[in-house]
Amino acid sequence: MDAQISGGTGVGTTANIRSNFPNVRSNLQGPSSGNGRRMTSKKTRSKKGKRRKRRRSKKTKTNKTPPYLPPELKLVNPTHYRFEHLATQLKWRLQEGRGEAVYQIGVEDNGLLVGLSEGDMRASLKTLRRMAEKVGADITLLREREVDYDSDRNCRKISEVLVRKVPDDQQFLDLRVAVLGNVDSGKSTLLGVLTQGELDNGRGRARLNLFRHLHEIQTGRTSSISFEILGFNSKGEVVNYSDSRTAEEICESSSKMITFIDLAGHHKYLKTTIFGLTSYCPDFAMLVVSANTGIAGTTREHLGLAMALKVPIFIVVSKVDLCAKGTVERTVRQLEHVLKLPGCNKVPMLVASPDDAVTAAQQFAQSSSITPIFTLSSVSGESLDLLKVFFNILPPLSNSKEQEELMQQLTEFQVDEIYTVPDVGTVVGGTLYSGVCREGERLVVGPTDEGRFLRLKVGSIHRNRSACRVLRAGQAATLALGNFDRSLLRKGMVMVSLKMNPTICWQFEAAIILLFHAKTFRRGFQVTVHVGNVRQTATVECLHGKEELHTGERAVVCFRFIKHPEYLRMGAKLLFREGVTKGIGHVTSLLPDSIAFKSMSKARELTSGGPVCK
Repeated sequence: MDAQISGGTGVGTTANIRSNFPNVRSNLQGPSSGNGRRMTSKKTRSKKGKRRKRRRSKKTKTNKTPPYLPPELKLVNPTHYRFEHLATQLKWRLQEGRGEAVYQIGVEDNGLLVGLSEGDMRASLKTLRRMAEKVGADITLLREREVDYDSDRNCRKISEVLVRKVPDDQQFLDLRVAVLGNVDSGKSTLLGVLTQGELDNGRGRARLNLFRHLHEIQTGRTSSISFEILGFNSKGEVVNYSDSRTAEEICESSSKMITFIDLAGHHKYLKTTIFGLTSYCPDFAMLVVSANTGIAGTTREHLGLAMALKVPIFIVVSKVDLCAKGTVERTVRQLEHVLKLPGCNKVPMLVASPDDAVTAAQQFAQSSSITPIFTLSSVSGESLDLLKVFFNILPPLSNSKEQEELMQQLTEFQVDEIYTVPDVGTVVGGTLYSGVCREGERLVVGPTDEGRFLRLKVGSIHRNRSACRVLRAGQAATLALGNFDRSLLRKGMVMVSLKMNPTICWQFEAAIILLFHAKTFRRGFQVTVHVGNVRQTATVECLHGKEELHTGERAVVCFRFIKHPEYLRMGAKLLFREGVTKGIGHVTSLLPDSIAFKSMSKARELTSGGPVCK
C-alpha cells in the first residue's frame, strides 16, 4: 500500500512511510546530481553495463534534461476510481498518524527531488484538498522549494503539506510536554505567553495565571505542578485563551492539543519535579535555559533526569532580549558542548528559520539523538513563531496500532492528585495507563495501608477541564467518585478493573546503575524510590552477588517499602535518590506479600555483617 501511494502518485508521508522506505528524505534538500536519474539498489551486471553506456552517451550531450515525469506520478485530474483509491489511502494514513500526516509532493520513493511544474503543482494541491475534504480533514502548506535544472526554463517545485483531521467528538491528538529548567529561567513566563497569547511586560505578568498558590505569586517561583494547554486547529492555526474564553472552547476548536506540565526549578522542590516526570508520562521535555545565566543550578540535573527516563528533550534559550548577541551565542555553545559529551551523545540542531523548525520537528520524533535548540524572547516575541511551528508539526511517538493494543487491555488508572470539590465530592486526577474508562464504570482502588482494594464507581469524567464520556489509554483526566471517603485515598494508588487480579508488594527487585554516591552503597541504606506515580522510602535489603556498590556500578538490588505496600508493574522504570545519591533502573521481579514477609523476617535476623544475597 505504501509503495502504491508514494510511487504511483509522487506523494509520500514522512510520518509513516519512512519505516518501509528508509531512503525517503526527512527534509527538503537539493538533488545530489544534475542528471536526476533514479538509482535502484539491486541490478544485474548486464544492466549495469547498459547503464554505464547510457551515462557515457548522455555526458556527450551539452544540455541536461530533467527526468521525465509520467502522468500517473502527478495528482492532476485523476479518474474517479483513482481518486477514491487515493482518498482511502489518505484515510488510512490519518488513522496511522493518529489524525495527521505529512505529504511530500514531487518527491519520489527513493527521496529524489523530481519536482512539478507550476500548473501541475497547483492541480496536485487542489486534488489533495479534495481528498482531504472527503475524509474530513484540512491541508496546510508547510513549505515549498524550487528544483533547478540547467535546461528547464520553467522551474519545478516540490511541496510539503500537512493533512490534519477536523476535530470530532473530542478526539484530538494530545501531546504532553514537561517543562524543565533552573529557577528564574523563564519557564512559567514562556508558558503564559504561549497559552494566553500576550507578550510579557518584562516583570513576569504573563506567568501570574499559571501560579496555584499565594507564595508562588509573591516569590515568582513555581513550587507545584500545573497544567496549561495550547491548541492547533485543522489548518495549523494557534488556538489559545486570546481567542477562546474557556478551556472547553479550546478543546472544541482544536485538532491537536499540547498539554504543558509546568514543573518546579528550585532544588528544594526536586521531588515534585521528579514526580511530574515519572507519574504524568510526558511525551517530550522542554528544557528552558536563561541566555544571561547559561547552564546553572538544576539545569544539568534536569537534563540528566530526562535522559535517564528516556524522555526526548529539546532546549529553549529564553531572555535573549536581555543579552548581547555574543552572550546568546556563548550560551548556545555551552549547550552544544554539554550535549556532545559522551554521557549525552546528542546532536544539537539550532533552529533559525521556519524551514529549520519543520525539519527539526520531523527529525526529532524519528531520532532520539537530535536535540533542537530555540533562541527566543517572551518580551519581544523574537523567534516565538518558530516554537509554535515546531509544536504544530511535532508528531506523536506512538502510532494507532500501539494505542489500540493498550486500549484492548484491562483498565488501569494512576491516581496522581486528590481533590474535594463542593457539590461534587471526591475527585481524583491522573493518567489512564491502559484500557478504556467510561462514566458509571465500577472499579477497585488500592492498595490501602492494609494491602486491600476497595470498590468504587466513576461518576463523571473531565479531560482538559471539559466534560468527557469516554477516557482512552494514554489520556489524562479527572474522575469524580461521589461520596467516596477521601481519607482512604493517597497518591500512588491505582484504580483497576474488577476483572484484574492486582498483585501488591512490600518487596521487589530491580536492576540498577548507581549514578552517584559519595561513599559506598550497601545493605540497609534508605532511598526515596520513584516508580511511575509511586513515591515512597525504601530500604536496601540486599545486593545480589555484591556487598557494596560504587558510582557507575551495576547490580540487582532488593528494595523493601517501609510504610505501606504498593502496586508495581514488571519492567517499570525506576529512579531513586537520597541527598546527592542518585540511581536509575527497572523493576525485574515482584515479591508477593507472603514471600516478602518471610524475606523481611529473615533480613531482620541477619546482622549488619550477614551473608550477601545469592
